[in-house]
Amino acid sequence: MPVATISWKNGKVRYIDQTLLPHKVKFVDCGDVKKLWSAIKRLEVRGAPAIGIAGALGVVLGTKDSKAKNSGQFLAEVKRTVKYLASARPTAVNLFWALERMECVAKTHNKLSFDKIKDILLAEALKILDEDKKACRRMAGYGAALVKNGDVILTHCNAGGLATADYGTALGVLFEAKRQGKRFSVYADETRPLLQGARLTTWELMHEKIDTTLICDNMAASLMAKGKIDKIFVGADRIARNGDAANKIGTYSLAVLAKHHNVPFYVVAPVSTFDLKIKSGKEIPIEERDGDEVRCILGKPIAPKNVKVYNPAFDVTPNELIAAIVTERGIFRKPYTKSLGKLKK
Repeated sequence: MPVATISWKNGKVRYIDQTLLPHKVKFVDCGDVKKLWSAIKRLEVRGAPAIGIAGALGVVLGTKDSKAKNSGQFLAEVKRTVKYLASARPTAVNLFWALERMECVAKTHNKLSFDKIKDILLAEALKILDEDKKACRRMAGYGAALVKNGDVILTHCNAGGLATADYGTALGVLFEAKRQGKRFSVYADETRPLLQGARLTTWELMHEKIDTTLICDNMAASLMAKGKIDKIFVGADRIARNGDAANKIGTYSLAVLAKHHNVPFYVVAPVSTFDLKIKSGKEIPIEERDGDEVRCILGKPIAPKNVKVYNPAFDVTPNELIAAIVTERGIFRKPYTKSLGKLKK
């Protein structure tokens, strides 16, 4: 299900405001880097690959009206824009990977005219977007081989087209399996506190006419205990060199449950999600978000307004709980320190 989550149109970044789904599909044309930063922060644009693309296009927005008088000043503007966009969210490494690429391109061509550098920056951002589309399809192809007729699959958060430029990561596997004619059904965790599973994943799966059932997050254990889940597919926001994977909060508990009930637990993510500079998940920064996301549901208060809240957006699943990691370069299995050692961006 290709979803036009994010694109470049008429000199602006066009994206779907995901905070309004599933009840309203609204495309926003953004020509201001500050507005784009806010869109990333507020989760109007979300999903690790998608915010990487947003970051790359954001560099284009941030430098298009440059007042620089020499190459040094222009490069300084690029660096300021990169630093600013990097401050939007800390966990998904795709954002930093894309921003680093953009800065590197600017440095490499800093002796050209500003107009040419701007053209090169836009070309690089669009290349990142196109690469993601191709990666989605390749991941889907590899991952679909893991899906069998009759499978009952569980997923968490949203790792579909809305999280990428095209097919998605974990959901892309399911879309491709459906395209191949395989019969299966899916349980989708609602994914508290912001309900990405309920609002986004069910919307995508139902659009593709995939048999979908929504459950509360705390119902997953009951399903596994009854033998009703055959395998789990999730996405990731950052994967360490040893295979530890950060994903939406609640993923780790699913992996523990999967291990106890002997259910294969698969992570699906592009190479841009790997952070080979860090040894383990202990080094992954975990974003903590505003407490009102927990005190409220869709803006409606459900708890005392002054109650203290702990609201990490992600948790880390240890590599020993992951059956395999599906990427556009193939399926990687344990021991990850060895198999991922062959992986270079």
